[in-house]
Amino acid sequence: MTSLRQLLAHNMKERRHILGLSQAKLAEKANISTHYVAMIELMRKFPMPEMLEQIAKALDIEAPELFSMPPSPAGNLRKLHKAVLSDIQSTLEKVVTKTIQDTVAAVIDAHIKDLKK
Repeated sequence: MTSLRQLLAHNMKERRHILGLSQAKLAEKANISTHYVAMIELMRKFPMPEMLEQIAKALDIEAPELFSMPPSPAGNLRKLHKAVLSDIQSTLEKVVTKTIQDTVAAVIDAHIKDLKK
């Protein structure tokens, strides 16, 4: 089981890397010391709620996101599967609709030509 310290350390590092922030830059944005950021990421310190809010703000996220579990590979696979199925369904609907429209238009054109004869 993952501890809150592990989640916090992982999510802080992950978000910091996504934003391209060094520990020093994050510390500056959160108005805390670089050493304190390092200690949190090494799971040696655990910040108070007010500090968590400052860190979250510096990382452009809400404080609860600091403790969210990373998605599992199976969860990601399910999301991908749903997205692919949705794309296939959407494409099929467009193709079928276009085919029906083209067929109806061709039948109408043929009947009009027959009526003109």
